[in-house]
Amino acid sequence: MKHILITNDDGYESAGLKALAEALSPLGKITVVAPATEKSACGHSLTLTRPLRLVNVDDDFYKVDDGTPTDCVFVSLNNLFKEDKKPDLVVSGINIGSNMGEDITYSGTASAAMEAVLQGVPAIAISQVCNDHNTINNGWDFALAKKSIHDIVKKILEGSFPLDKRKFLNINIPQTSIEECKGMRISKVGYREYGNDTQRHVNPRGEEYYWIGIHPLIWKKSEDSSCDFETIKENYVSITPIHLDMTSHNDIDILKEWLN
Repeated sequence: MKHILITNDDGYESAGLKALAEALSPLGKITVVAPATEKSACGHSLTLTRPLRLVNVDDDFYKVDDGTPTDCVFVSLNNLFKEDKKPDLVVSGINIGSNMGEDITYSGTASAAMEAVLQGVPAIAISQVCNDHNTINNGWDFALAKKSIHDIVKKILEGSFPLDKRKFLNINIPQTSIEECKGMRISKVGYREYGNDTQRHVNPRGEEYYWIGIHPLIWKKSEDSSCDFETIKENYVSITPIHLDMTSHNDIDILKEWLN
């Protein structure tokens, strides 16, 4: 039987995590290890300054107290699994909110997949794009996301993972129905344009504090309309291959010439 480890950055009680477990349970054994609280936008952070508690919530279901998604993957792979019996796949999500463009670098969801491939386990990050957060938070059925991840994982487990080592799949799901979705499309990472939605407030003691808001999905149009933002806008499921080598290879010769 295939074994799938799932995690997220929205916390172990997230509706998206529950939907992911439901979608993948027909395909093999599921082990869930997720943060005890929401850890959105925590990036690829690993906890080094305090101990972590792996708390058993239910059968094959754990939460990591004050842990990040990276912690969840790191701790579970090195304690719940034997060295010669790692899971066949790690799937992180279903994140409530998109992870496109440079947001991937902030994303705890994507970072969990990143940690998995660093540990030698194939991985997928999956996110539900939210045009309307109220709709998502009030009974969204994740039907398209569940069908998409089930079909993709089934293809992987019955065949092979399509990428080399230290690469993972980043999937974004449009907020639409199965019937209205036009299919799946391979996309490149888009060029996200950021604002500065930081609000200043004063608490009852007269102390200043700041609250970072949610930036609208604004991006720079790509020449061939092939980026993840445009794919989602056109009602396709976006699948993007991500690799961890961040070297700007095209600039190596330029820098050598500049240094000399």
